[in-house]
Amino acid sequence: MEAKDANLMEKIVSLCKRRGFIFPGSEIYGGLSGTWDYGPYGSELAYRIKELWWDKFVRSREDMYGLSSSVIMPEAVWQASGHLKNFTDPLVECEKCHHRFRADKLENRSVCPDCCGKLGEEKTFNLMFPIETGTATGEATKAYLRGELAQGMFVNFKNIVDSFHPDLPFGIAQTGKAFRNEISPRDFISRVREFDIAEFEYFVKPEEWEKYFEYWRERMLEWLDEVGIGRANVRENDLSEKDRAHYSKRTIDFEYQGPKGELEIQAIAYRTDYDLQSHIAGSGADLTYRDEAKGEKLVPHVIEPTFGLGRILLAILLEAYTEDELGGEKRVYLKLNKNVAPVRAAVFPLLKNKPELVSKAREVYLMLKREIPNIEFDDNGNIGKRYRRQDEIGTPFCITIDFNTLGGDSAGVQNHPELKDTVTLRDRDTGEQKRVNISELSGLLK
Repeated sequence: MEAKDANLMEKIVSLCKRRGFIFPGSEIYGGLSGTWDYGPYGSELAYRIKELWWDKFVRSREDMYGLSSSVIMPEAVWQASGHLKNFTDPLVECEKCHHRFRADKLENRSVCPDCCGKLGEEKTFNLMFPIETGTATGEATKAYLRGELAQGMFVNFKNIVDSFHPDLPFGIAQTGKAFRNEISPRDFISRVREFDIAEFEYFVKPEEWEKYFEYWRERMLEWLDEVGIGRANVRENDLSEKDRAHYSKRTIDFEYQGPKGELEIQAIAYRTDYDLQSHIAGSGADLTYRDEAKGEKLVPHVIEPTFGLGRILLAILLEAYTEDELGGEKRVYLKLNKNVAPVRAAVFPLLKNKPELVSKAREVYLMLKREIPNIEFDDNGNIGKRYRRQDEIGTPFCITIDFNTLGGDSAGVQNHPELKDTVTLRDRDTGEQKRVNISELSGLLK
């Protein structure tokens, strides 16, 4: 396992703010703890991660059904699922500064780590976000922002079965926001109150759960390779019974070994038939599955792979952050996998004040953007500054249009007519440059 720079997290936070990846939430009003806003590059990176996930686990398969359920669900759902009773953390509060902490994360449960004051008695703190929904009569109905995506899939189990008549095994998948009222948000976007996750519930025959648990564990390891998270930095933690959620019979956490310790980025759980049985009891609905081949009914068991998209994004940034020396100068760059890089390639005119170069660069840029949407045009500053800026946001390739592209030098002298309609393609990681034909660019970048 690679040694981590102790200041790496601070460097990532600084880069994200400086280069438009992630900003503090509501910053001009002093910010709100546990909230972060994704800027243009952060939004694109998050989108590309989500799209890769959807392609791999939903679009490419015949046994997966996509869903987008509401983030607001009635209290009865969470009562039945057990979250109102079991979705809790141990809380302690300092009697002096009134800062709150998770008791299970403290080395000393009696002394405040911030002011050395005395910590109060440990209490149970529910992580669910309650809200009130209005009615026509002015009365309020209690509901909750969802603490996980899973319940939206369980309450729609019957709808999917009735509409699509899937054969077992099959899955219901979705991505989206979840909310947890964290006691002490910390470590940048690793522990927040609003976050993006992707997960699916894979419904199987009870006797086949171990086979599919292992099958999906392997697919989750493949996913790490595809987004550029080195397996050497990921540990699989098979949780003990006391550490598992109330619905789980077996859970493996995939923990990225970062500069601030373990960061749980994804997990796989065997939820048995706990949730479907709970909603059968809570709602009275028939959530059984009819096996047409055997002519019998059963309540399927569930394998649940969960992916913390925000934490995966953070792990990708931590993994990609690189400092080296190029051309005798120190530089910082993000060694992002090209599949997730927010900008696949940037197109430059060699000189901003030469209309003929700018015009040709725009032409090449628009040609590429029709096929590869995340192409960027950049003419801000000199060529060296553009390279450094694109390196720092993780752009795999830079394309420079110069006078040879036009068939001559600035005076119109054709010194290298054979280079007409070629450009300079620069590699981010090595800094190496080569001439390629404009007609070849799209294929090379893809």
